[in-house]
Amino acid sequence: MSVKANIALLILLLLTGSLYSQVLEEDIRMEGDSIQKTQKIDVLSPSRAAFYSAILPGLGQAYNGKYWKIPIVYGAIGTGLYFVKWNADELDRYETAYKQRLAGQEDEFDGEDGNPYISTDGLVRAQNQYKKNRDLSMFITLGLYALNIIEAIVNTLLVVVLSKLWGVWALVAGAIGGALAVLTGNLVPRGAVI
Repeated sequence: MSVKANIALLILLLLTGSLYSQVLEEDIRMEGDSIQKTQKIDVLSPSRAAFYSAILPGLGQAYNGKYWKIPIVYGAIGTGLYFVKWNADELDRYETAYKQRLAGQEDEFDGEDGNPYISTDGLVRAQNQYKKNRDLSMFITLGLYALNIIEAIVNTLLVVVLSKLWGVWALVAGAIGGALAVLTGNLVPRGAVI
């Protein structure tokens, strides 16, 4: 292999080596007669996920280990970009026809016998409509890009917070389940096999 290929491979390996989901390291300590379990949480995980998603959409989802979300991110942003380009092309088409008509040249919307398919006023309205649609498509695409970053942050935060509060969630779920059993009368007698 050439030197450039080796350098590219080394850079790729170094970059992908740090792309792992946030890991909760457990530390088990023995103090006296009791065992205590502590968790070390990487507090920079949300920042890393946001940075990765900002650099390349979907990379924050890969960092979180949610690979199935990557096609959704690219589908959403790609659809937005498609509509930005389509509206920009249509705007250019109507602007060109309008300029040709003002210069006294034939345009693509000229009909037979000097009767145009679209009037000059219609060309102006079409330009305004496609300009609005292009700008709206840009705004929506930027919103989807921001949503990609926000989703990566929220997903990382939920993993960190829920992993810390898992014991509390189990107690809440048990209490809700017990309350529902009392309210509905679906109590299981002691010793009953379910």
